[in-house]
Amino acid sequence: MKVLQLVTSPRPFFDQQVDVLEDRGVDCTVLAVPGAYDGDSPRSPMDYVRYYPEILNTVRETEYDLVHANYGLVVPFALAQPTRPVVTTLWGTDLMSDIGWLRSLSRFGARRSDATVVPSPAMSQQLEADHELIPFGVDTDLFRPIPQDEARERVGWETDRPVALFPYDQTRAVKDFSRATRLVDRAETDLELRTVSGVGHAEIPYYMNASDVLLVTSRRESGPMVVKEAAACTLPVVSTDVGFVRETLAGVDNCVVSDSDSILIDGLERIVADGGRANGRDVIDGLGFEAMGDRLLEVYQTVLDRRAGGGEQSDRDHNPEQQTGVDHGI
Repeated sequence: MKVLQLVTSPRPFFDQQVDVLEDRGVDCTVLAVPGAYDGDSPRSPMDYVRYYPEILNTVRETEYDLVHANYGLVVPFALAQPTRPVVTTLWGTDLMSDIGWLRSLSRFGARRSDATVVPSPAMSQQLEADHELIPFGVDTDLFRPIPQDEARERVGWETDRPVALFPYDQTRAVKDFSRATRLVDRAETDLELRTVSGVGHAEIPYYMNASDVLLVTSRRESGPMVVKEAAACTLPVVSTDVGFVRETLAGVDNCVVSDSDSILIDGLERIVADGGRANGRDVIDGLGFEAMGDRLLEVYQTVLDRRAGGGEQSDRDHNPEQQTGVDHGI
């Protein structure tokens, strides 16, 4: 099976998704949107204009079985090539974006694709189109328990105090660093708040293992993946009730999920006093990549079997005028 993977910018979990599919015999070609991207310098419209001819040329040169669009922004480009079935995976910051047109674009793509995948129950509740719920996996070989002394030496933390880890750039308003600071300040325990951002993905497990608790104070999340990664490191979590946090940590010891400051503070105090770790690595089903890879492969095969059998297909196949991927209702 040959699959063209379209993506705005590869992320570690996307790269790992490709790896697990290739381990199952899927030949993946990754085509990212041209141009450089970071949070302060987004791609220009011209980068996306250049993207579509690249997709068409790539499809012409290779007999792909299907196109997999990863993220809402690239779905119209996948749909605009009318010769291959399309699978769409929405990541969360597209379907649940503050930007209205991006939310509409994501829903449009989900309706027109041959199959759509979302990774969290929170996203599933926001999408009326038919879809599959397939959680993102975690690299449990990378995200693993490491002795705290070893981890602290690796990251350069010279402290004997318990540490609450805030795993985001503190300038991102939606992550609400000011609330994290307030909670730690009000906790009646000797707790130090530390942040991590802008480091390589392979270093994050060391920061997690160097910490005593992960503190998530986000106002809104589609995930977050960091909670699953913490679970794989057996790091206790104190988090606001966002995204898939409550579902993910159900049954995991030494974790607290609430929107109440007092309950979150109590959780921080109890976890520090207890000094233990969480049992997330043993409790969370489908934590690794194997289940995710198997289910994605099932989605691919179902789409191809349906096409081969002439069965029910996506909305765009019933309306040739929509095969350009343009929806004037957006």
